[in-house]
Amino acid sequence: MNNIGKLKRVLVVCGLPLLGLNLAQANPTDITPLDSDTNILSGLGTLGSSGVSINPYPDTIGLTALRAITTNLNGAGVWVAQPEASAGSGSLPSYFEANPSVTGLPTNRITFFNNGSSSDLFPNLLGGESSHADNVGIDFYGIPFGVATNVAHVDNYDASTFVYDYVYVNAPISARVINQSYTFGAYYNFADQWFDNYAAQYGVLFISGAGYNNAPVYSPASCYNGIAVGVYNNSGSPYGPLPDGRSKPDITAWGNQDTVTSYSTPLVSGSAAILMQAGNRGDGGTDTNSATDIRTLKALLLNGAIKPVGWTNTPAQPLHRIYGAGIVNVLNSYEQLAGGKHAFGRSGTVPIGVAPTIVGDAPLSGQTDAGGLLRGWDFNTITSSDSADAVNHYYFEVTNGTPGATFTTTATLVWNLQLNQSAINNLKLSLYNADNGQLVNCSTSLVDNVQHVYVPTLPAGRYDLQVGKAGGSGMVSPDESYALAFEFFTITAQTAGVNTNLVVSWPVYPGGFQLIAATNFVAGNWTVPTNLTPVIVAGQYQVTLPAFDPNAIHLVTVTNVGGSGGPGFGGSGDAGTTTNVVTVPVYNNNVDLHYLRLRRPNL
Repeated sequence: MNNIGKLKRVLVVCGLPLLGLNLAQANPTDITPLDSDTNILSGLGTLGSSGVSINPYPDTIGLTALRAITTNLNGAGVWVAQPEASAGSGSLPSYFEANPSVTGLPTNRITFFNNGSSSDLFPNLLGGESSHADNVGIDFYGIPFGVATNVAHVDNYDASTFVYDYVYVNAPISARVINQSYTFGAYYNFADQWFDNYAAQYGVLFISGAGYNNAPVYSPASCYNGIAVGVYNNSGSPYGPLPDGRSKPDITAWGNQDTVTSYSTPLVSGSAAILMQAGNRGDGGTDTNSATDIRTLKALLLNGAIKPVGWTNTPAQPLHRIYGAGIVNVLNSYEQLAGGKHAFGRSGTVPIGVAPTIVGDAPLSGQTDAGGLLRGWDFNTITSSDSADAVNHYYFEVTNGTPGATFTTTATLVWNLQLNQSAINNLKLSLYNADNGQLVNCSTSLVDNVQHVYVPTLPAGRYDLQVGKAGGSGMVSPDESYALAFEFFTITAQTAGVNTNLVVSWPVYPGGFQLIAATNFVAGNWTVPTNLTPVIVAGQYQVTLPAFDPNAIHLVTVTNVGGSGGPGFGGSGDAGTTTNVVTVPVYNNNVDLHYLRLRRPNL
């Protein structure tokens, strides 16, 4: 008997439907919503808007800033899907539907699917309303609080129908971005293979809740080719690595309606829809197919994420076991897409296991601007052979003209588990100093199809970012297509006197910085001034300090953030190595400040 038969047989033997079981009765193969650690939805009739919390948190993902500096990025033209685990049980109907009157989505832009039938009406005979589906929809595409408020269409599936009638049998769908706020409640590599094959064949991006809080990452979030989402504002977010050693989750986000992965996941799905819209309309360049490939979208989302306090990785484990690449920030990801496609400077092969040669004067793939900013992406192919490894070299000139300046550097490499394959090609990502040939950082996991490099304090210089592919008998195929996203930046605050006021400003992008204050440099003394709310003016955050005295306090600009406190201040409660410190006289009669500084993270 095949695996799906085993799954269904267990459920049938229990005398229960595939979905909607109380977890006290549930079999590990159940598909269940991710709204609670202890029970799934119960007692739901036709609820309308009752029991639905509408809590907008756009600033936690950089959405407010993105909307302020761009035009009409709202998911327009992107077809999305929302499979929902049913809350029904026994003889009750399937409760999986998102009520358009609650989410604000026009009824003619949502279709409901269950058990071989569909309906464009609400209510309908296919099932009933789910407040879980309502909350997911509010965060994903809901009006006005969703991330992608103008998607072309939403296909709302009963999750059992979606898994067994579409994914398992490889039946095509219209949607490109799939939000999956449900879980199998266990890790099944054979079920993950269904999703990986489907993603590889149809180019759809599965974005899945990582699982229940305080539990490991479960299927289908554990598939290779999708994105597993944890929840940042819960210390018990699902954790990795997977049983096969892979790093999951991939990313985290704020849990809006509750501190669970059901409601962090749609924030990432909405961000993916925005990036897909932006790629389709040419914001990333003329190669729109590459810009909207699921590997590119995944690389951009992970590379734009903000590192929370305590984030770490290793060459063998590219992502943090709880935070993944960090906290999703759609502004950062969009700006990296808008940085354009950058081809490698040169490619070559070396004997298997031999380190490649660094060439200092090879063609550049990019150069930082006058402010020390460089970002972008690439979608390309690398080819190795039975006798040689392959390397694609991306050379970058990194400087802002200021002696001693340092830069924050992030790079992410993504490729797929290929169709009907059980193993991946072995790719790695390495950052070398091209002037002296020294390795700066690398990501060389042998089991992941994501590599991630993060360097918070990179000196100015010339660098070689290498995408490598191992050759030899272990190859799945000689050729592998991959996506690469990268970012180099340094950030400082500027001050300018305006009449008797002092205006402090800093760039909107890179996102994730905020102004904090202290009366001294003692660790843990930094707080967010409640009466200094920044406003966005011409792509800059601005804060006005009235009646300043140039002999009083100082502004401290912190450009780079790592995992430990910086010299003179910092500590366990304070993220960041402090560099590029700029001291400027400042005073504000209305607030008890002695020092101001910028820092990440902003959550």
